Amino acid sequence: MRFSPLKALLDIVLPPVCFVCDRPLGREPGLCMTCWAKLSWIERPFCARLGTPLAYDLGPEGLSAEAIADPPPFSRARAACLHDDISRELVHGLKYRDRLELAPAMARWMARAGADLVADADIIVPVPLHRRRLWSRRFNQAAALAGGIAACSGKPSNPAALVRIRATPRQVGLARDQRQTNVRGAFAVDAGARAEIEGRRILLVDDVYTTGATVKAGARALLRARASAVDVLTFARVVSGTGLPI
Repeated sequence: MRFSPLKALLDIVLPPVCFVCDRPLGREPGLCMTCWAKLSWIERPFCARLGTPLAYDLGPEGLSAEAIADPPPFSRARAACLHDDISRELVHGLKYRDRLELAPAMARWMARAGADLVADADIIVPVPLHRRRLWSRRFNQAAALAGGIAACSGKPSNPAALVRIRATPRQVGLARDQRQTNVRGAFAVDAGARAEIEGRRILLVDDVYTTGATVKAGARALLRARASAVDVLTFARVVSGTGLPI
């Protein structure tokens, strides 16, 4: 990295601090060692289809009971970490407190966790917001993460390829079946992006995988537009038995 006198001066006047606890850091913004250690990173063994942690190793193609009983429309899903106190603080900071400086670091962690998915992707597409919600929030956190993954991987992205054609109530507080009903038919591929999607392997990006209702609906829309396959990459993942906190 090229030395920047201006950056060096700013680091002295306004030193980087931990994203979560504001503890001063040495050089680059990120997490302090304490907060880093508290994050529940998802490591192998995990389900080859859903990316959920497994109690024991079933091999590289091992599937969880959930993936066998209810196969998703997407091919593979991965997440960088479990949805816990630290990851929730990061997601909420980006999503609700306009902390866009979190997106590049979160995107790098996602790209590392889903390296095989990123390598296989032809194009990266974020889960979209409806235009009314985008207007009120001013930015789409999934698009910020997708852009960060594209920047660190060199893969192309199209933040406008998938559109939310129906304004849906927020998923927060809804049960699993209510979430599925809420987003059914909510997405479509933009007419101008159909040629770009057809025959391509799509990496669909969102911030949190809760029940999967949103990314499943998005994957179905992409597959209807003749994408060859859809993989899903999120920052955090809610696991069964922990409830639906978001």
